[in-house]
This record gives sequence, C-alpha cells and structure tokens, in this order.
Amino acid sequence: MNFIKKVWDGRIDDIVHQQFQKFSRGEFRDRAQIKVKRVKDKYTISTGNEFANDFVRILAEKLGDKKTPVTGAIVSTLDLVGLDYQGKKQFMGIKQYVIKKEMSGKEMLDLLNRFPKGFFALSFETGNYLLKIKPKAPKSAKPSTKDNEKIKPDFCKLVTNDSSIAKSFVFEKEDFKDAEVTHTFFINEMVLPKGETDFAKVREMAKRKGKIVRKALIDGQQMNSEKEFEA
Repeated sequence: MNFIKKVWDGRIDDIVHQQFQKFSRGEFRDRAQIKVKRVKDKYTISTGNEFANDFVRILAEKLGDKKTPVTGAIVSTLDLVGLDYQGKKQFMGIKQYVIKKEMSGKEMLDLLNRFPKGFFALSFETGNYLLKIKPKAPKSAKPSTKDNEKIKPDFCKLVTNDSSIAKSFVFEKEDFKDAEVTHTFFINEMVLPKGETDFAKVREMAKRKGKIVRKALIDGQQMNSEKEFEA
C-alpha cells in the first residue's frame, strides 16, 4: 500500500513517518503527484518520486522468491555497508549505488528493511507488472504557477492490469478511466518525543502534525478531500 492511502486509512507506520521527516512547518504544494490512465484492462500509473519505494515494495512482495533482472540505483547520503552493487557514483555527498543484476522479491524487501532511508530507484518486470523508475536522486517538486497547468508526474511508471494497485492510488471512484491527483501538505506542528535529549534522535523521531489536501480530477470530475494526520 502506498503512503498516501495509508494516511487516508489511518494506518500510520514507520514508512509513512520516513516520508515526512524532511519537512519542517509550512505549506508544501504539488506533492505526491499521480496520473493514472486505463485502456481496457491495463492501467498506466505515473507518479512523482515520493512513491518509488512504495512501488518497489509492492512488486517485491508479489515477486516473492522468484528472481528477475533489476536495473537502476539505490541513492543514499549514508554508506550502505554490506550492499552488493555493480558501480558507485558520488556527488555532493549523495551516493548512487548502481544495481544491475538478478534479484528476488525477498532480496529487495530485505534491502528496503535494512536501508529504510535509501531511495530505491529500481526498474524490473514480474508477471503482469512493469516498473520503471528514473535511476537518479529525487528532486523536490516545483509548484505549478498556473491554476490550470497540467501536472506531469513522470519519475515512476507502473504498467499493470492489477486494478487493486490502481485503486489504491485513485480511491475516490470505483471505476475510472483517467485520473490526475496532487496533494498539498500543511505541517502545523512538530511533535517532539518525550524524555529524549539527544538532538539527532529528537530530529529523527519528531512527528509532523497537520493535514493533507488532496485534489483529484477523475474522468473530468473534480473530487477534493482532506485528511488530518500525525506521522
């Protein structure tokens, strides 16, 4: 399940917390952008970079013990000790570990759990799922300057006939053909851990409290909603 759907379902976990760690107080527009198009029984789901790890985890769980060719990069500011990689690039403190090998779903899940702060820009195929993620460090989305400007999420793309995945990204309407979604994060408060004096731990454990405003254009119909959260 992707982190936005988890927020809407009230299922906040450490993965959701990781998504909001980089935010301070304020308003952050045009985040977690989504575009879904259905042709017959095939869905093309295009998103911003925020969903990369979610996509990899969802498909890795479906892949299980089976192996498939995997290409791309795992991006981190940390040294990923013990990672088996095929090349390494580094710029301004950001490390890109090049991945080009066969991996099982369990192996990918293990890496996601071992390196939760890593950005998994991995592309692979399994069954009726084709995932492509740009193999580079993510950049913050730039807010639209025009109200009617179309969003262009193109960092991640999943092509599948699995309607359950598509509907976890577009959950306003049961049956749809075309959807565009964007979110604005309002962070109103930093909830600090009690009794912790180590500044580094306080910064890492602090929760963000506020609301998400979701704007969805589905088959030409505007459907807006909002959700308060603490993560």
